[in-house]
Amino acid sequence: MHTPEQPILRDIVLVGGGHSHVGVLKSFGMRPLHGVRLTLICTDVHTPYSGMLPGYVAGHYGYDAVHIDLSRLAVFAGARLYHDEVMGLDRANRRVLCRNRPPVPYDLLSINTGSTPQWRGVPGAAEHAIGVKPIARFNQRWLDLLARVQSHPGRTTVAVVGAGAGGVELLLAMQFRLRRVLMDAGRNPDALAFHVFTDSASILPTHNAFVQRKFEAVLAARGVQVHRNAAVTQLTPGHLQTAGGEVLEADEIVWVTRAGAAAWLKDTGLALDAEGFVQVNKHLQSVTDPAVFAAGDVASIVGHPLEKAGVFAVRQGPPLTRNLRLAVQGAALKPYHPQRRWLALISTGDRYAVASRGWLGFAGAWVWRWKDWIDQRFMRRFQELAPMPEQAASMGARAVPAVALTSEESLQALSAIAMRCGGCGAKVGATVLSRALSALQPVARDDVLIGLHAPDDAAVLRVPAGKALVHSVDFFRAFIDDPYVFGKVAANHALGDIWAMGAEAQSATAIATVPAGLDRQVEDVLFQMMSGALEVLNAAGCALVGGHTGEGQELALGFAINGLIDDDPATILRKGGMRAGEVLVLTKPLGTGTLFAAHARLAAKGRWIDAAIQSMLVSNQQGAQCLRSFGASACTDVTGFGLLGHLLEMTRPSGVDAELDLHALPLLDGAEACVAAGIVSSLQSANVRLRRGIANQQAMVQHPRYALLFDPQTAGGLLASVPAGRADACVAALRALGYAQACVIGRVLAEGDALAPVTLRD
Repeated sequence: MHTPEQPILRDIVLVGGGHSHVGVLKSFGMRPLHGVRLTLICTDVHTPYSGMLPGYVAGHYGYDAVHIDLSRLAVFAGARLYHDEVMGLDRANRRVLCRNRPPVPYDLLSINTGSTPQWRGVPGAAEHAIGVKPIARFNQRWLDLLARVQSHPGRTTVAVVGAGAGGVELLLAMQFRLRRVLMDAGRNPDALAFHVFTDSASILPTHNAFVQRKFEAVLAARGVQVHRNAAVTQLTPGHLQTAGGEVLEADEIVWVTRAGAAAWLKDTGLALDAEGFVQVNKHLQSVTDPAVFAAGDVASIVGHPLEKAGVFAVRQGPPLTRNLRLAVQGAALKPYHPQRRWLALISTGDRYAVASRGWLGFAGAWVWRWKDWIDQRFMRRFQELAPMPEQAASMGARAVPAVALTSEESLQALSAIAMRCGGCGAKVGATVLSRALSALQPVARDDVLIGLHAPDDAAVLRVPAGKALVHSVDFFRAFIDDPYVFGKVAANHALGDIWAMGAEAQSATAIATVPAGLDRQVEDVLFQMMSGALEVLNAAGCALVGGHTGEGQELALGFAINGLIDDDPATILRKGGMRAGEVLVLTKPLGTGTLFAAHARLAAKGRWIDAAIQSMLVSNQQGAQCLRSFGASACTDVTGFGLLGHLLEMTRPSGVDAELDLHALPLLDGAEACVAAGIVSSLQSANVRLRRGIANQQAMVQHPRYALLFDPQTAGGLLASVPAGRADACVAALRALGYAQACVIGRVLAEGDALAPVTLRD
């Protein structure tokens, strides 16, 4: 997690990870602006570069070659990445409204979400066609089509609706790839039939006659049937109908007509054009609201209509960045001057391309190689990321941020930069704290007599008759830049010890540290973080009853958890109790330590980190109940000491040995690659000291999974000893509950003569 030394004074929120915003992120990563924080909200952690999408479809590029990793780019830029869907704006209070999280406040907002399918009122289109935009969602549908063609034994008909450059280029790429797939399978590629429909008399109507003729010839040579003046009016399952009454049976229908804007923009009160795009002035600033900017497809520049082409989104990145910097400093903005003509390089699927610029047109394999060089050069800007020397120097500077502040904010800023007090002087102010916590509604419990919103010095709880109190505490600093998600992970992690012992969670007391800043920023971070935590606590039936909040250099959160369990020691599920002949079951994959160490070094893929976070958000509550129901004799949650450390905590009091199957260990995507690259958590070295507990560690030290035995886990899974005869049913039940990678990883052995109780096998 990036922790700026300067307090945050202004927030710029970027909605969407489009071509303009990746330029903004790269620029701020190279030249940060003191006191300014970027937050990126997007639905996908990998954004495709539209210029290379046809090459990807044709099979010339792999997935990573054509996608910009927004997670890595956000780390490079020192930006927070919020993986969510925007649903609207509260412009009066300058907040972005999201589907799955609390509203996100902004000082400046920029929208670069691209466009969405516009079905033009065609019945059945939304249900039965594949929309190419947003491009990020097209990939899975394309992979599904690839799989269906491979498994479909007969003829496959594909129809593309839209004969502009995008539609024709995509059709030719699809045809090239699908024919290769059939040929590789020893099948007849002529079993594929392609049709393209346009409501005009010509294809590529915005391009010159040379380009049109060239593609007419290519389509004819490839056996593509072109349907002119054939507006599509209705889609039903497997059928397409035109205004002229023509009906085509089609296995797949791809919709590549002119796209529109996201529906949520209609309710923002921003001025929109006839197609729903945000109207902006020459500064890329909303004509309605000076705090809102827009670029790329979603923007409509008043007086300068532009095609919805990726080239404009890319070109608008630098002027958008410049004006966001100027606006946040209260300076005059500079106009953006779009070019009147632009170069389009349109591929034909087979490493051949046609160039189009105004009246000029030319074609050849060399044009494709030129296009490939341009595209890959663009992608390298966002794939080859490393901190710049001037970045490191500027981030260490301690000058007052040069952003426009009110007089009250200036006083707060000076206070935040000044030497901070210790003791109770380091507490977060009462007003900020009360506002941040006022909207939180902990779950109500009859045994909580005095809780969070009661003005007393401590919480008071009742321990019901026949119950014993289980108490645990966990605390750690943030390792992700999203305080809401961090709050959820921290609460989930803290509850793990309670679930592992078979207890019911009763109450939680929080302790948090928040970096200094303006009151509204501190308040928002607290609210976001505690909102996430409260969602998890409430779902667990655990009442948040109080806590302590103070200022610190880094964001951190922990909980003291009270749980209740039957007042009978025989019913408590402990670490000791394993019996020889049982098997070891692990409910979650390993690898969070190495993955987040790699994330901080820009060495992890965004989808790896996203999958790791999703794993950490899975509660162990149902898993613990399941393990108990299948007769688990001992259980613990795998956290900071790593798998080996926690296994040793089980074998010693149980008086048994254990054998681990390294090949069976469930791993998070990317974990093995990260340790192979020598990237490990800072706690790894301490955990490795436990290697003396491995009887054959010298023989296994070179195993590619060996290092992951010591990898510290956050909100990791449960490790339990289960009767061997019930293990398969237990694993099946765990997977049905959502623990998709739960599995048997070893077995419990009778205690041997060796001092080291654990043996490894591959």
